[in-house]
Amino acid sequence: MCPEAAHPTTTRTPAAPAPESADGAATGTLGEITRMLVEVVGDEFLLADEVTMKTTFNDDLALESIEFVALADLLHRRYGLEVDLMGFLAEKDMEEILAMSVGDLVTHIDRVTRAALTARTAPAARPAPAAGTRPASAA
Repeated sequence: MCPEAAHPTTTRTPAAPAPESADGAATGTLGEITRMLVEVVGDEFLLADEVTMKTTFNDDLALESIEFVALADLLHRRYGLEVDLMGFLAEKDMEEILAMSVGDLVTHIDRVTRAALTARTAPAARPAPAAGTRPASAA
């Protein structure tokens, strides 16, 4: 648990419930992110059923910067280099960061991991035949 999470002065308010995403991958990712958030901020401040796609990191969860760093570490351990929370935040201006929701992060993770999976499973391109030669299948 982060030191800030142990302070009773930190106020966290429950997020308003939001409809679950119809996408099974997003729902699975939401569950993983929720478990990470509970680990980062502690279950005395956050119950897993409070986190939805519309939960905001700033207003609803009141995440401290050290907690973002801890979340980034957990994301890195779970998803590898493909998911770079600090890089994702660096692309946003201050207003976007303050308004960022768990759903924004879930969407980012799903997009990045899907692209990485596609790149790993795409068939390797065959080299083009040299000029003046026929492909082996045409012989």
